Amino acid sequence: MWYYFSNLTMYLIKSDTFRWLLQLRADTPRLLFSCYNSFMEEFTHYTVMKNEAVDALECKSGKIYVDCTLGGGGHSGLILSRIQPDGKLIAFDVDEDAIKAASERLKDYNNLTIVKNSYTNIKKVLHELGIQKITGGVLFDLGASYHQFHKGERGFSFSKEAPLDMRFNQDADFSAYDVVNTYSEQDLVRIFSEYGEERFSKRIAKKIVEQRNVKKLETTTELADLIVNCTPHVKSSIHPATRVFQAIRIEVNQELTNVKNTLNDVLDLLDFGAIISVISFHSLEDRLVKHLFKYHSQRCHCDKSQMICHCPPPILELVNKKPITAGDEEIKINPPSRSAKLRIARCIRH
Repeated sequence: MWYYFSNLTMYLIKSDTFRWLLQLRADTPRLLFSCYNSFMEEFTHYTVMKNEAVDALECKSGKIYVDCTLGGGGHSGLILSRIQPDGKLIAFDVDEDAIKAASERLKDYNNLTIVKNSYTNIKKVLHELGIQKITGGVLFDLGASYHQFHKGERGFSFSKEAPLDMRFNQDADFSAYDVVNTYSEQDLVRIFSEYGEERFSKRIAKKIVEQRNVKKLETTTELADLIVNCTPHVKSSIHPATRVFQAIRIEVNQELTNVKNTLNDVLDLLDFGAIISVISFHSLEDRLVKHLFKYHSQRCHCDKSQMICHCPPPILELVNKKPITAGDEEIKINPPSRSAKLRIARCIRH
């Protein structure tokens, strides 16, 4: 009996199956790590000023809230935890990756409605949902997410080889490729100057047109290399292509136009006492939010020569005159938070 058992054992040890089992056992940590990396690569998002932005909303049960930029669901998750049991949250996003990640993260909440749509359609969507007024508050976290910047194929980053894309909404037809390869030299100068505040905009636009006459620019690294090669080497903390990439991203997604139009739409939707909380990441967005809040919080817009004021009462009351910025600890964890500015206002129109 022992003889047969010994022979069987030796056979198994020499077999491919046994070697495969040993290899599988040895590879288990590597495989698990690979799976984890794959998951992290699938959707990674850091929620900027999560507590500050949600604290500003003064969340209460029984009220309606809107998160216009769902992202990874960080802000939404905190809002939902604070409006139980009778509050309601409507969350918008056009990014399929974000919606999948946030849906999984927030699956235990039954008072959440996720809408795959642009926040620019907030009036139409809320009307379809039977919501006339935002009674609690609304949150905007503007700009591209960490995930969009670091997922190479999305084309937001000049540090990774990828097609020129930069679309927030992957169902959209218009992309960075169209801006770079079809816009006139004058239009390129305009968007680089206005949206990127790029001082070498004319030089870069001219070189792009020259290059695309020879061969179309197709990838992020082709465009970044062109910018580096045609601009002076100036000592700076940012990459030479940063401002141009920002400008193209804003143009592709019509970010500033969308923010301005949507903020005006939201003012019509706010109930008395409802709060609007906006996080912006560059001076163009922040300036737009600041001016809009300031305008709608002023009591009079009349010309100084006009004797009698006929202006309607202000719509907003500023909660903070100066923007709130991220704390030192958050900036250590997530350096891009250093650019974030939070502005808050309350609706005072009955």
